[in-house]
Amino acid sequence: MPLVRIDVPSGTTDDYRRAIGDVVYAALTEVMKAPQNDRFQIITEHAPANLIIDPTYLNIQRSPAAIIIQITLNDGRSVDLKKAFYKAIADGLQARIGLRREDVFISLLEVKKENWSFGNGEAQYAT
Repeated sequence: MPLVRIDVPSGTTDDYRRAIGDVVYAALTEVMKAPQNDRFQIITEHAPANLIIDPTYLNIQRSPAAIIIQITLNDGRSVDLKKAFYKAIADGLQARIGLRREDVFISLLEVKKENWSFGNGEAQYAT
């Protein structure tokens, strides 16, 4: 059910990008309880002029290595669960690839279940 878009600065390695995707997927399955094998991710590199992330918004000191993670998923999760999810991703990225927690921007887009089609022109989650 989640669709993940990850935007990173240009010049990262395949392994680095794959590790980011792995950490996000782990948090989705372990914290958000997304189904296993429900992995749909788009990871895109951007030149500095095309990835604009304010370096000090909300008094958070971001570096040029900052990334944006945007996830579309079913609505209905609690604020506490979302906070645990954000923490799991930031902590996981810091542990796995050394990305500073300050450099992880996450946005959730919540949609109704009938807004998905996983193929065959069907709305698999519609009731």
